[in-house]
Formats: sequence, structure tokens, C-alpha cells
Amino acid sequence: MEIKFLDKFNIIKERERFDVVLENIKKSAVVEGTNLWILFFAILIACLGLNMNSTAVVIGAMLISPLIGPIVGLGFAVAINDFPLIKIGLSSYIISTIIGLVASTIYFLITPVNDAHSEILARTTPSIYDVLIALFGGFAGIIALSSKQKGNVLPGVAIATAIMPPLCTAGYGIATGQLNFFLGAFYLFLINSVFIFAATLITTYLLKFPKKKYENIIFEKREKFITWGIIVLTLIPSLYLGNVFVKNNRFTNQAEKFIQKECVLKDDYLLNREINPDDKTITLTYVGGAVDSIQIERMRSELVNYSLANVKLVVKHGFSMPEDGVKMKELDQLKIAYQKQVKGNELLKSR
Repeated sequence: MEIKFLDKFNIIKERERFDVVLENIKKSAVVEGTNLWILFFAILIACLGLNMNSTAVVIGAMLISPLIGPIVGLGFAVAINDFPLIKIGLSSYIISTIIGLVASTIYFLITPVNDAHSEILARTTPSIYDVLIALFGGFAGIIALSSKQKGNVLPGVAIATAIMPPLCTAGYGIATGQLNFFLGAFYLFLINSVFIFAATLITTYLLKFPKKKYENIIFEKREKFITWGIIVLTLIPSLYLGNVFVKNNRFTNQAEKFIQKECVLKDDYLLNREINPDDKTITLTYVGGAVDSIQIERMRSELVNYSLANVKLVVKHGFSMPEDGVKMKELDQLKIAYQKQVKGNELLKSR
């Protein structure tokens, strides 16, 4: 019974013929002619989606982009020692990357709207979680390509791994002169590329496709050393950034709990809160009567109960209410206006 259950996970028996898989991967690895033009317009569509802050448009661009083909082709070629296919995959990948950077940079140089919306900002902070997404997506993609029951997996892989939006965001960083945007987005692009490549490489090994024999053993060893060196070097920074992400997320959650339970004052309205994990500060702006020192000290004394002992709490007084009071609706409008002003100042600082 146990053997039959485990047999359900056996993908070797559904493996497509090697020549069919190789031909399909070769076709998708070549970025020229039709594929080149599709890539170019997909990049422009992705840039428009990032510019408009439209998730739907960005997803549409990822669906039609042929960028994943050279990466899968390169991983498959390295696994079977197919040097001509390695050259095709590598050259196509480099050409695609250059086209993506140049096209997106030109677009963001000429567009009249170049604010950093959430769709752009989401592609500037890579971490270990992006490694896992790319790795699992790569596994799904190469298994589908190598199976007789291909299904409709590749479009989903293209969306999940999101190779192209980070490349366009890197172009945005170049166009606006923001090095941090470029470095973060381009590193995310490399993470997605390298770990789709790694998943393809590992799966091709496991599927036991026939390998070519290199005449030069030293060349083969050097190739494997370079391959795994790139994978490890790409992984190391993502582990650090993933750790930072987890710590910042934990800090933000604890800060939110602290504010909700300890910072609600009877005669004052909390107009705005700023939680800064990097500087370990919480800034609260109140409307109403002045917040006295006793209230502030009480709030600070409670920080330790939320694992925020070393956090700096800053309490600001926005403005006082009129004597006849202010309606909650008016306070909400004031809060929205204040938040818009803060957001606008942050955008100006980031330029």
C-alpha cells in the first residue's frame, strides 16, 4: 500500500521523450525575431503597469513575456552538458536583460509621471522568500515542460516568479537616478533568474535525461564550479535580507499592538502614526488637548511589555480642537489630508 502511494509521486513514468523536450526548450530559449518583439512590447506594457500602479497590467505583461525561456534553456543545457544550447541560452538572456533595461530606462525618462508607486516599491526589497518563490516556480515550470501532461503551468510560473517587473523597476532606478531602487530591483531580477535556473538544473538531473560527454574534464568541472558558485553567491545576501524582513515585520506588528492597546487617549485623537523599524522609532501625532508628560511616560513604560524596550517613542501634538469640538468626520478628513502631505514629502525626499 505504501509503495503504491509513493508511486503516485513518480514523474519519470510521465516524462516526455528527450528529443521533444530538447526541441521545445531550444525554441523557447531563442530570443530573436517574433520573440524579441514580444519581449520588447511586454516590457513597455510592464512599465505602463508600474507607472499606473496597475497590478492587472503588470500581470498581463508577465503572461506574454518570453523572458523565462532562455533561463530554463540555460539550466537544461548545463544539466545535460549541451554547450551549443548553453551559448544560445546565455546570449539570449544577456540580450533580453539589456533590452529590458534600455527600454524601461527610456520609457521612465520620457514619461511625465514617474512617482514610486507600490507596484514599483514592491520590487526593491528582495529576500529569501523571493528565492523560495523562484525555486518552487522553476521546479513547477521544468516539470511541466518535461511531462507529457504539460497543462497550463508556464503562465502561472511567469506570474509567480515575476521576472520582468524587477527588470523594469531597475530601469526606473536608472532613469530617476535612484541607485537603491536599481540595486534592489536588479538583485531581485537576478534572484528570480538564478533560482529558476537552479530548479531547472536540479530537476533535469533527477529526470535522468541523457547527458553529453565533454572531451575536456577540466572544462566540465570548471563549469559546475562556476554554476554552483553563482547560486551560492546569489543566495547569501537574500538570507540576510530575509532575516531583516522578518525582524522588521515582527517590529511593526508589535508596534501596532502597542499603539492600539496603550496609546488611545480619552481627550485626544491619534491623527497619525509612523513606525520606523530601521531607526527603532514610533512617532505618534495627536489632535486635541496637549498630551502631558505623565501620559507619555506611562506609554513608554509599557513598551517593554511588547518587546520594544529599546524603542524610541516620540509624541507630537498636531493642533488643538476648537472649544465647541470637532466632528469625527472632520477629523477623518484632516487625518487623510495630513497623511497625503506626509506621503508627498517622502516621495520628494526619495527623488
